[in-house]
Amino acid sequence: MAKMTTEELLAIFEEMSVLELKEFLDAFEEKFDVTAAAPMAVAAAPAGGGDGGGSDEEKDSFDVVLADAGGQKIQVIKEVRGLTSLGLKEAKELVDGAPSDILTGVSKEEADKAKEALEGAGATVELK
Repeated sequence: MAKMTTEELLAIFEEMSVLELKEFLDAFEEKFDVTAAAPMAVAAAPAGGGDGGGSDEEKDSFDVVLADAGGQKIQVIKEVRGLTSLGLKEAKELVDGAPSDILTGVSKEEADKAKEALEGAGATVELK
C-alpha cells in the first residue's frame, strides 16, 4: 500500500460528513488507545496563522470543550445536537464522554454563543 501524504489525507477528511469523522475518530481512539482531544488541538494550531506564538487577544479560532454535562444531560444533549448537527446517539456519546470537544476552530463570537447555550442547559464549558 502506498503511503499517503498529509495533503491527500486532509482531502479525504474534507469530504467526510460530521458523522463519518466522528466514527473515524472513535475508531482511531480505540485502535491507538488515545483521545482525539490532543490530536484535534494540534490540528487546530496551524489555523491560527504563522505568527509564532500569539497572545490570547490575537487568537482567532477557539475550541469549545464540554468539561461536565451537569445534572440536565438531556438539555445539554439537545444543545450539542443544535450546535453540531450530530445525531442523538453521537451527541449523547459526546456528552457522556465529557470532557469532549464540541466545536473546534470556531470564531470567538461563535464560541461564546455555544458556551452560553451549553451553560444555559447546565453544562460546564471551557474555551481553548
